[in-house]
Amino acid sequence: MDSWLQILVLVACITPAVVQGRVRNYTFNVVMKNTTRLCSSKPIVTVNGMFPGPTLYAREDDTVLVRVSNRVKYNVTIHWHGIRQLRSGWADGPAYITQCPIQPGQSYVYNFTITGQRGTLLWHAHILWLRATLHGAIVILPKRGVPYPFPKPHKEVVVVLGEWWKSDTEAVIKQAIKSGLAPNVSDAHTINGHPGPISNCPSQGGFTLPVESGKRYMLRIINAALNEELFFKIAGHQLTIVEVDATYVKPFKTDTIVIAPGQTTNALISADQSSGKYLVAASPFMDSPITVDNVTATATLHYSGTLAATSTTLTKTPPQNATAVANNFINSLRSLNSKIYPAKVPLTVDHNLLFTVGLGINPCPSCKAGNGSRVVASMNNVTFVMPTTALLQAHFFNISGVFTSDFPGNPPTTFNYTGSPPTNLRTTSGTKVYRLRYNSTVQLVLQDTGIIAPENHPIHLHGFNFFAVGKGLGNYNPKVDQKNFNLVDPVERNTIGVPSGGWVAIRFRADNPGVWFMHCHLEIHTTWGLKMAFLVDNGKGPNESLLPPPSDLPKC
Repeated sequence: MDSWLQILVLVACITPAVVQGRVRNYTFNVVMKNTTRLCSSKPIVTVNGMFPGPTLYAREDDTVLVRVSNRVKYNVTIHWHGIRQLRSGWADGPAYITQCPIQPGQSYVYNFTITGQRGTLLWHAHILWLRATLHGAIVILPKRGVPYPFPKPHKEVVVVLGEWWKSDTEAVIKQAIKSGLAPNVSDAHTINGHPGPISNCPSQGGFTLPVESGKRYMLRIINAALNEELFFKIAGHQLTIVEVDATYVKPFKTDTIVIAPGQTTNALISADQSSGKYLVAASPFMDSPITVDNVTATATLHYSGTLAATSTTLTKTPPQNATAVANNFINSLRSLNSKIYPAKVPLTVDHNLLFTVGLGINPCPSCKAGNGSRVVASMNNVTFVMPTTALLQAHFFNISGVFTSDFPGNPPTTFNYTGSPPTNLRTTSGTKVYRLRYNSTVQLVLQDTGIIAPENHPIHLHGFNFFAVGKGLGNYNPKVDQKNFNLVDPVERNTIGVPSGGWVAIRFRADNPGVWFMHCHLEIHTTWGLKMAFLVDNGKGPNESLLPPPSDLPKC
């Protein structure tokens, strides 16, 4: 009996250490910082005075506590993009969806546990256009003693891609909303906060990536841009892709990646070329007749021992509309689907949904620049109206009148989505959610429309990863297209590009109770209303139920 007791005591002592990771505390002070880029200065919103912001490091199973103190004039929230937030929706961060914003002078502790995830993600503001400068990396290391399923790199480097406006970005979007038209595009792209030398500001330096000949490096690449998908390549070097959106993929080699806002890509690079300096380039991908910032951001891969005066080996960036280059990358992505990291694709479907994503035109008498109209965006022709009470609070406390649960599961009007647009380009508006039973399975086809212009829309789903089981051009045809779905090893992501003039099909299991935002990660489209939310009901018992809100949850 004594020996059994000793064993039980021993197990009780050991078990928490096995199950739980450590607690990691971070302090994020949101402050203004005067910053110079493109030979001109402006105050920007930052975390701890850094641009990009600090990298948040943790391991799988760790609990993370981030105290965010708001010391600027704007309301603030932070979203931990791609973190599952199992039962902890209060820490997800989108303003008026899971929380009221942190008001000036106030603070809030985001408290979440990283369960079953490892890899590269990002954090960013989720209110107004503050994420233009309020963003940074999340690096989740595997549990101690668990190796990567690929050769271990000599060193890891975070590479954050972004956009820079000479103007105040809040003024840019305010002016666009007033006019009813699209906002001014950015003035430059950035690599780790630096555009690199450009023609009208040749003196500014760029980011330098030092390497030693013969060593292997892992780049944790993040697109934190507001409105632009980007190509990324390094002169003379191949990239081996091993992970996207914090999920392992079957490794493949490429010289060019395409990465949408909100997406991440881990790439191995071997310093196997002649010693020297090699250009690193981030340039825009846009295969629609839509204006983008066409300035390429540059950095330098610098072999140790190379003299500063050595000329840099250049690379040719893909054409802006290089759909084939983008597709070559996207079509190469497959889940690792190993014994340790299986692809748990739902094989049966409880909810078969089709959402159109695209633009529209609504009347706006005050929009003189738009001739009395404004551009809007919608899903299933519903332009989402932001509430003034957070949806998660309204759900948890049964507050009526904040939202309705009648978001349509299919387009209210059927038309030739990618063909000639209908005569009426108006949308309806409302604060609507789509309700899901706990643990039900969802197949969602996201269908682009040609209204105004067909366009690639990177759609991000909060609270879940999903499997991209199929994609195609034109209108989705369930009878034909479903036969070609990949249900074995489709890539698992949290943000997916809906192809310009096409569709993408995703599947996920609704195993996370709460209210989960889904929206286009092109910030202008989110502003225009291309967003909705899924409400996932509690399951059985406390382990399948949303936790109660923390005591310091901000008030509206």
